[in-house]
Amino acid sequence: MKTVPTLKKIYTEQVFPELVRLRGYKNKHEVPKLVKINLNTGIDSEADKNHIADVKRDLGLIAGQKPVLSKTRKAISNFKLKEGQIVGCHVTLRGDRMWEFLYGLLAVALPTIRDFRGVSPKLDGQGNYNLGITDFTIFPEISVEHVKKGMGLDITIVTTAGTDDEGRDLLRLLGMPFRRTETKTATAA
Repeated sequence: MKTVPTLKKIYTEQVFPELVRLRGYKNKHEVPKLVKINLNTGIDSEADKNHIADVKRDLGLIAGQKPVLSKTRKAISNFKLKEGQIVGCHVTLRGDRMWEFLYGLLAVALPTIRDFRGVSPKLDGQGNYNLGITDFTIFPEISVEHVKKGMGLDITIVTTAGTDDEGRDLLRLLGMPFRRTETKTATAA
């Protein structure tokens, strides 16, 4: 029997009814949900084959599925790029892998960041969230002993939310640790 991912179970049992209560949706299809999560990292254009293989292996370990290498479409001499040169690596997560990755990100990876005060509450204007991580070794799948060169990671969480407020509510209820914006009040002297 197939087990339901923990975060998906939380979404169906707790988050979904709370969003309906907060926003007053009349139709269940109006309620925002996760569509996919994209993981992307850049590779130095002058990297050797061993470094490219390491990046691909590490991103595959983090995502739980095989990543795809991104190649240049045309040559750009100012950037020292040749046509067909490998410049990045990406993977798209959907379904159960998406839920498992997001749960690991929220419960394990983000809390291990030193002096972590939360992530920015800013969304992209269409209900989707972008998060940049400068050090990918926060993920427990990566052993620091095998890392020769650090790499950053871009994470895009795509939702069906129509507005940023709906997307923010969805992510907040799923456990995204948004940074609190402090309002400064003027004190009378």
